[in-house]
Amino acid sequence: MKHIMFIIFLLCSGASADEVRVAVASNFAIPMQKIASDFEKDTGHKAVLAFGATGQFYAQIKNGAPFAVLLAADDNIPKKLDKEGLTVTGSRFTYAIGSLALWSAKPSLITLRILEKENFKHLAIANPKLAPYGMAAMQTLNKLGLLDSCQGKIVLGENIGQTFQFAASGNAELGFVALSQIMKDGKPISGSIWIVPATMHDPIRQDAVLLANGKTNAAANALMTYLKRTKTIAIIKSYGYEVE
Repeated sequence: MKHIMFIIFLLCSGASADEVRVAVASNFAIPMQKIASDFEKDTGHKAVLAFGATGQFYAQIKNGAPFAVLLAADDNIPKKLDKEGLTVTGSRFTYAIGSLALWSAKPSLITLRILEKENFKHLAIANPKLAPYGMAAMQTLNKLGLLDSCQGKIVLGENIGQTFQFAASGNAELGFVALSQIMKDGKPISGSIWIVPATMHDPIRQDAVLLANGKTNAAANALMTYLKRTKTIAIIKSYGYEVE
């Protein structure tokens, strides 16, 4: 509830012509904070960020939430918004291709057979109905033939940000998280990790789109261009994403 109230506060607060309200998928929170800081220094425009699950943002945008840019965790929601006439035609592009990782805060816990051995109590996964990384996690378990055996141990996070917190706090020994969440300065943070092969799940293509509210917003248009700059792409890659 507090998370929802925070987003409502952002939406209700006033914004000047040089501000852009950006709905950002939780997995991209840390790199986007860095990008937004550089964006303001380089252009003078301010990006007002809200973080959450892409599925939730879709519902909010459909209900009139005044976001100008969506940085989704998939390409399906931006495509749907395109078809529904809620975007600026031709603005959508893939800003990042995400990687899924099985992670534990415990340094030696994860081995290649940890899921098969079942010597854990809780496995954190983002809600697959709302979060593409959660769907990728379920596809991975299914591909491994372990979905049924792990089902009773799954703890669902509202989004990939909450899922990471479950694993980081130890409330869940394991968590399927975005690789970007466990990267710092181009290297994985402490703990143990298995980077899930891309063949285990559908590609996590993350699309950016300029929403109808941002059509005449100078800051929104500038941000869409800024996301394609070499400097920005380097930041995105440093968090474990691929960029086309």
